[in-house]
Amino acid sequence: MKKLVKEELYGLEEYSNKRDEYRQKVRAHKLNRIVRIGENVSLHFEDYLTMRYQVQEMLRAEKIFDSAGIIEEIETYNPLIPDGQNWKATMMIQFDNAGDRKVALEKMIGIERATWVQVAGFDKVHPIANEDLERETNEKTSSVHFLRFELTQPMVEAVQNGAIINAGVDHPAYKHEVTVPDNIRNSLASDLD
Repeated sequence: MKKLVKEELYGLEEYSNKRDEYRQKVRAHKLNRIVRIGENVSLHFEDYLTMRYQVQEMLRAEKIFDSAGIIEEIETYNPLIPDGQNWKATMMIQFDNAGDRKVALEKMIGIERATWVQVAGFDKVHPIANEDLERETNEKTSSVHFLRFELTQPMVEAVQNGAIINAGVDHPAYKHEVTVPDNIRNSLASDLD
C-alpha cells in the first residue's frame, strides 16, 4: 500500500476549500473500516486515505505549512498505513459514562494483547500493540491502542479469495467475538497484496 508523500497533500488554503467534501468522502470510507466488538470496543482499520485525512487535519489544526513540520507529520502517521501483509487498527474503548469508563479501564489492563483477528481456517492473530509508546500502567489501560496484525501469505491469499474474517477480544473483563461484515471484509482485503 502506498505511503504518504508531501507532494500529494493539500496546502492549508486548498485543504480549507476542499475540507467539507473531503471529510464526507473519508467518513463514507471509514464506515467500511470499523469493526465493533461488543458495545464498548471498536477497531478502526487504518489505510492511506484515513491517514492522509489525519495528517491534513493535523496540519490544519496546528497551522503547519513549513516542509520540516509537514515531513514530521508524515513520518508520524506513515507507520499506521498497512504494508500489504498486515492490518493496522486504532482500538477504541468507549463508555458514555466517565465513571464506568474509569472502572472498566482499571479492569481491562492487557486488553489490547487479548484482541485478535482470524481468517477462516487459520489460527487467531494477536496484535503487536502500541509500538509508539506504552499505553497502560499498573492501575489502568488506555482507551486508545494502536494494533498491528501480521498475516501469513496463506492468510492473505485466503482473504483475497473471499475467506470470512472474525474479530474478538478474549480478556477476563471483556469477551466478545464478531464476524466481520462483508463490506468491511472486502475493504480489508484491499489492504493486502
